[in-house]
Amino acid sequence: MAPSTEPTANDDAAGTNEDESAIEAKARAALHHLPPWLQRLSAWLLSRWPGRIVIHGLESFVRLDMFDRSMTIAAQFFTSVFPILILFATWAAKTDADRLGDAVSLPEETRTVLEDAVQGAGSASFGLIGTLIVLASATSLSRALTRAFAAIWAVPTPKNKPGSVWRWLAVVLALTLSLVLANTVSDSAKVLPPRDVWPFLVSFGLDVAVALIVPWLLLTGAVRLRLLIPGAVCFALLMLTVRPATAAWLPHALQVSADRYGPIGVAFTYLACLYTASFCFLATSVLGQVIATDRGGLGQWIQGSEAANATGHASTEVASEDS
Repeated sequence: MAPSTEPTANDDAAGTNEDESAIEAKARAALHHLPPWLQRLSAWLLSRWPGRIVIHGLESFVRLDMFDRSMTIAAQFFTSVFPILILFATWAAKTDADRLGDAVSLPEETRTVLEDAVQGAGSASFGLIGTLIVLASATSLSRALTRAFAAIWAVPTPKNKPGSVWRWLAVVLALTLSLVLANTVSDSAKVLPPRDVWPFLVSFGLDVAVALIVPWLLLTGAVRLRLLIPGAVCFALLMLTVRPATAAWLPHALQVSADRYGPIGVAFTYLACLYTASFCFLATSVLGQVIATDRGGLGQWIQGSEAANATGHASTEVASEDS
C-alpha cells in the first residue's frame, strides 16, 4: 500500500514549530547589530517565555495587519452599533434621548441632533421593515470580526449560512449592550463597599465575558473557550487602564470637536475612540493566541489534555520508529 500523502495533525504541528524556529533564527541574526551587552540580554530573553511571546506576537501583529483591521472594525462598529442605540432609544422613549446621550457622553451642542434622529425615527422610520434593515446592516460588524478572529487563530472562516444569522445578531446586540452597561452597571456598583473596588471588578468581568463570547460565537466553537481565556483576561486588564483614560478624555474632546466642527467633529472623535478600543481588542486577541499556543509549560497547561495527548502521540510514534 502506498504511503498516505495527506497532511496530519503532527505535520501541522511540525510546520508550526518550523515557522517559529525560522522567526527566532531571524531574530537572533538581527542581534549582531546590537551592542554586546544588549546582545547578551536579548539572547537571554529569546531563550525564555517572554522573548518567545514578544517575537511571535510582533510577527503575528505585523502579518495580520492589525492597524488596518482595527480601523475597519471601528468603522463597522460606528455604523452598526449607533443605529441600534437610536433604535433602542426610539422604543424606550420616542421624545427623550437623555439616557442615550449620557451613556455615550454626548455634548449638549449635539444632543439636539440625536433628539431629532429619535423623533424622526418615531415618525415611522423604525417600523418592522426599518428595524430589519438596521439589524441586517449591523451584522456587517460581526462578519468583519469573524474574518479577523479566523485570521488570528488560523482557522477556516465559517461559511455564511442562514443558521449563522443568530450568531451575528447576538454578537452585535452583546456589543451594543456592553457599551451602555459598562457605565450603568459600574455606577450602580459604587454603592457597594468598598466603593473604589467594585466598579473595577464589574468592568473587568464584563470585558472578560465579551472577549470570550464574541470570538467563540463567531468562530462557531472552532476555538475552545479555554484557549480564549488568556486574550480575554489581557483585554480586561488593559481596559482597566484604557477605560478611565477614555472617560477622562472623551467628554472634553467631544466638546471641543462639537464647538469647532459640529456633529461631524463628534463623529470623528467617536471614531478615534472606537479605533482605540478595536485596536486593544484585536491586539490582546493576538497576544492571547500566542500565549495559548506557546510550546512552553504555560501554553501546554492552557491547551490541557489536547496538548498532552498530542505530545504522547508524538512520543509513541518516535518510540515505534526507533524500535
